Order: sequence, then C-alpha cells, then structure tokens
Amino acid sequence: MGIIQRFKDIMSSNINALLDKAEDPEKMIDQYMRNLESDLGKVKAETASVMADETRCRRELDECSAEIDKMQQYAEKAILAGNDEDAKQFLAQKGVLASRKEALKQSYDLAAENAAKMKQMHDKLCSDIAQLNTRRDAIKAKVRVAKTQEKLNKIGASVDGAKSNLSAFDRMEEKANKMLDEANAMAELNRQPGNSDMDALKSKYDSAPSSAVEDELAALKAKLGK
Repeated sequence: MGIIQRFKDIMSSNINALLDKAEDPEKMIDQYMRNLESDLGKVKAETASVMADETRCRRELDECSAEIDKMQQYAEKAILAGNDEDAKQFLAQKGVLASRKEALKQSYDLAAENAAKMKQMHDKLCSDIAQLNTRRDAIKAKVRVAKTQEKLNKIGASVDGAKSNLSAFDRMEEKANKMLDEANAMAELNRQPGNSDMDALKSKYDSAPSSAVEDELAALKAKLGK
C-alpha cells in the first residue's frame, strides 16, 4: 500500500512553502490545485480498487462460511442416516474449509484495513481541496491587492519624479528671469545720459515745414492779427 504513504505525503505538504518559491502566486496556486485534483482522481481510482478487493474478500469469506455450515449439516444428516463414513468425509471437508476460512479471514481483515485507510485518505483529500479552494480565493484577492499597491507605488514614484522636474523648471525660469534682468540693466547702463532728450528735441525741428503749411500759417496769423 505504497500509495497510502504517497498521499499522506501529499496531504501533509505545506502550501505556504510552495508559494514562497513562486514567482507568480496566482499561477502557482492554480497549478498546485490542478496537481491535487489530478492526485484526487488517482486516489479515487485506487480507493475504488481497494474497496472492490474488500468486497471480493468478504464475499469469498462468506461463501466459505456457508460451505462449512453445509458440511456440518451434511455430516449430521449422514450420522442420522447411519452412514458414519460419509459423515467423516463431510467433517474432513469441513476441516479443509475451516483452514481456508482462516486464510480468507486474514485476507479480508487486511483488505478491510486498507479500504478504511484509503477511504480516510480520499475523504481527507476531498476536505483539504475544498478548504484550499476557499483559501485560494482569499490568496488571489491578496495578490490582486498587492499588485494594485505595487502599481500605486510606481505611479507615486513617477509623480515624485514629475515634481522634481517641475522644480527644475522653476529653477531654470528663475535663472532666465535673472539673465533677462541683467541684460536690461546692462543696456540701461550703456545708454549716455542727456543725449537722448536732446536728440529728440533736435529731431522736432530738423524737418522743414512744407510751403503749403507756411502759407496756411501766415493766413491764420493775419486773420488773428498776429
């Protein structure tokens, strides 16, 4: 019954130790459950075979017991009929059957023990799979939350990087403003004081008025008595 030990090992395995080695817990736990379902199928087949052996052994034992009872009845009938020799033969066959019954009883006891163990293994594995299916849903939910948190962490890091870039832009803008202010100040210093006002006044009178304008001005003065 090496299969019994095999499935004891399966059911005593630690799912957490398996998940610790997994790069993707969701995929690994699904694979683990598929393995268990496959093993459950093998357990079912082996359990059915062992239970069939128990049934066969029980049937052979019952048939042997029935034959012993028949030999006993035939021996009693032979004695009542006054046929002691026939009775001896029936009793001798009864002895042979009794020896066979002992062997069949041992086979049946072993088959019944194996069947009980396999049935226990089967029921335990079914129970474990049901519990692990519930735990699988919880684990997957945790994995999804963890993955969402990882995404948020990455987005947060990107936002921090954007803040750093904005700060750099602020510094560049401040530097540009300073450069512009310095350039304007230098231009102001480069201009000669007083010359600009005088130049503007000169330009006011540099252009000679046209003759039409002069004539109109003289007519206007005459009218006003100037």
